[in-house]
Amino acid sequence: MPALLDIKNIECHYQGQTIIRELSFHINQGDIACLLGPSGCGKTTALRAIAGFEPIKSGSISLRSEKVSTPGSMLAPEKRKLGMVFQDYALFPHLSVYDNITFGLRQMGKQEKQQRADELLELVSLEGFGKRYPHELSGGQQQRIALARAIANKPDLLLLDEPFSNLDIDLREKLGLEIRSILKTQGITALLVTHDQQEAFALGDMVGVMNEGRIFQWDTPFNLYHEPSNRFVANFIGQGIFLKGTLLAPNLVRTDIGEIQGDRAYPWPIRSNVEVLIRPDDIIPEATSKLRAEVVDKAFKGAEIMYTLKLSNGSRVLSLFPSHFHHNIGEQVGISIAADHLVAFPTE
Repeated sequence: MPALLDIKNIECHYQGQTIIRELSFHINQGDIACLLGPSGCGKTTALRAIAGFEPIKSGSISLRSEKVSTPGSMLAPEKRKLGMVFQDYALFPHLSVYDNITFGLRQMGKQEKQQRADELLELVSLEGFGKRYPHELSGGQQQRIALARAIANKPDLLLLDEPFSNLDIDLREKLGLEIRSILKTQGITALLVTHDQQEAFALGDMVGVMNEGRIFQWDTPFNLYHEPSNRFVANFIGQGIFLKGTLLAPNLVRTDIGEIQGDRAYPWPIRSNVEVLIRPDDIIPEATSKLRAEVVDKAFKGAEIMYTLKLSNGSRVLSLFPSHFHHNIGEQVGISIAADHLVAFPTE
């Protein structure tokens, strides 16, 4: 089955500067994809180009195998059959919730509009809110109404531009999971742009890590975390540090915390100097271990404590201990390595 959205080598400019370059990815029907990256990396420009708000200088954008953007040619946004949820919700303040949801349903009669609005209000768990106005709703409720309006016309593709950035962390996580469930239940294909990796991981089937107008890796959240393909992704995703090591075999490295073996083989010469990515979940507490480390910092996270540990040679690692493993700063603890994935790069 051809991809619902297919982006091929697009380039976008703004005020004479190249914002997007050589950008390529595709989204299959029913998938939720995310563009993830720091502010200014070009992810919102990419979204606007897909929506038809920005022209492209090279490449092509296709929806359902039909080219909608090429250099010098752009299908109007309203003809692309897209829905969009904006960062600030963009609800009409003078219209009721009911009128906001049905705003784009111009081809429907009054009874059909009412039925569709009622269906969507039930879908987003806001039954009975149709007569209220946006200013009478909380931020989370406004976001649900923005989603209901965006999918009212049953779009081929839903675009979401930093949709949870105005919400507090707890509500952001809760609403993100709710929206993912709604999109999956309805079979809606979606593309989200965000700078929040937890948000991207919670919602996305596929995630593209962007920087400087390019995608550095397009992959599943699991692979981005455990098998980053380059240093930028390794540094940007999750937490971790690099330990110096020596390549003993294509899939085996000796480090200060022991030998690490993985299922990935590297092509560098044996005895090469490398740096190995160590995640906090790669280091586990083991009271009887001969490998000792000093607690130099800690952060309580409820069910877990993030410890910063100093090894005997001065190197530092991060480790997540269950919160009942309580240690004071300056205390020596036993640790062992439980790294199932070997992620290494040549020493810079």
